[in-house]
Amino acid sequence: RMAAAPPSYCFVAFPPCSKDGLVVFGKNSARPRDEVQEVVYFAAAEHDPGSKVECTYIEIEQVPKTHAVVLSRPSWLWGAEMGANEHGVCVANEAVVTREPASESEALLGMDLVRLGLERGATAKEALDVIVALLEEHGQGGNYYEDGSSCHTFQSAFLIVDRNEAWILETSGKYWAAEKITEGVKCICNQLSLTTKIDAEHPELRNYVKSQGWWNEDSDFNFSEVFSLADGHLACCSGRESLEKQGGDVSAQAMIDVLRDKDSGVCVDSESFLTTASIVSVLPQDPSFPCIHYFTGTPDPSRSIFKPFIFVDDVKLVPKVQSPSFGNDDPAKKIPRFQEKPDRRHELYKAHEWARSLLENDQDKGQKLMRIMLDLEKQGLEAMEDILSRTEILDPAEVVDLFYDCVDTELKFFK
Repeated sequence: RMAAAPPSYCFVAFPPCSKDGLVVFGKNSARPRDEVQEVVYFAAAEHDPGSKVECTYIEIEQVPKTHAVVLSRPSWLWGAEMGANEHGVCVANEAVVTREPASESEALLGMDLVRLGLERGATAKEALDVIVALLEEHGQGGNYYEDGSSCHTFQSAFLIVDRNEAWILETSGKYWAAEKITEGVKCICNQLSLTTKIDAEHPELRNYVKSQGWWNEDSDFNFSEVFSLADGHLACCSGRESLEKQGGDVSAQAMIDVLRDKDSGVCVDSESFLTTASIVSVLPQDPSFPCIHYFTGTPDPSRSIFKPFIFVDDVKLVPKVQSPSFGNDDPAKKIPRFQEKPDRRHELYKAHEWARSLLENDQDKGQKLMRIMLDLEKQGLEAMEDILSRTEILDPAEVVDLFYDCVDTELKFFK
């Protein structure tokens, strides 16, 4: 039996469902409970002809220029669960199970494809084209978890968003289909969701499924019906109703509230899985305004705070949300892999563990701390709303330390 895919949720809301010409994107990353996720920034870079890039398991050709990216990623791997680039493209991935077993052979992980799409695509459609081309060339496969005792493999789905449109891309091996979204609210979770509205697809997709005997042209081609396991298909996305109820008012705060909701199942806290990190991005449709990306960098959004990041030149790095680096001694890089698990906790993660024990052991103190933290988050959200409602252009110097300062302030409260 295939292991269940971790129940992550990704959302996007477009006007008229969202506020004042904003596209709002969000994701909860559900992963193994003890996995540490870090927030990392990589500046735009130029690369020599013929250079290679070392992904989680394999090396591939590098491109001449990569865009600046900010990523939330499990700290043992190269790629990312979710992130954004300097052009206002956001990508999140979902592990999915299809009727085709995912490959255990080491290739690109869905999470590597998130980062590659962001580094190489200046629009959502470009990122999609990058991902499917790399899928065709290198395939997907390899262990999704830092686990030396067993190989957990999945197929991938992606939500790819920019200021104008979003694409839902779903894959099985190298085959894929995608749907374009420009209005309303969409959610993807850990199962296939595309049906008969397909706006782009692998050129051989239909021939392939006919050759497998999965579809015979008697009915409309329905991607998730053709590729899902017989019993596997449930209606997904309990969070969508909450966003639709906002009635044209989906904002960063509304998205955060949905991601924090444990009753709906969107905020996962189960025996095997936890929401180990979250992101919310606000992409103004007017390109003269900056995109704002909020990261927690810590598990369980219901007790974490969302801190804003804006792309500017020379943005200040934040080592306190970066895990220690083990270089070539990292057990994730040695074959056989994952023979031991190093301590990957970063400073903010450790501070959160302390806060969690406080919440569990001293309710009054814990509640008081949480109130202070949420107040800090609210100040950040209000300051960002102010930036998006100004008429004058943002001065980069004003936000170069933004994310750094928010993490620093959060740590000070824990002290």
